[in-house]
Amino acid sequence: MLYEIKEVGRVAAKLTTVTRKGQITIPADVREALNIHTGDRVAVSVEGDRIQLQVVGSVVLRTAGSLAAAGPPLSAEELRRAAEDAIAADAIERHRL
Repeated sequence: MLYEIKEVGRVAAKLTTVTRKGQITIPADVREALNIHTGDRVAVSVEGDRIQLQVVGSVVLRTAGSLAAAGPPLSAEELRRAAEDAIAADAIERHRL
């Protein structure tokens, strides 16, 4: 469950709950504001009594070189979708084995 608590920068700060596994959910509007997508890498650090998250790598950047060029260059959105499709296909194939 999320609660807006105050305005911080472009997105209102949110309150979220830590699960039994130590996981939290980054709210959709925060992910959108920071262009965070499934598979992106996020660094977690402690700053005093705060937890700081920083996006350090994108699944698009990590997989871009593995896609064969079969035509004109793709837009960032097309590349992101192609990478997500390739990752999903790989996961499905691994599950079948």
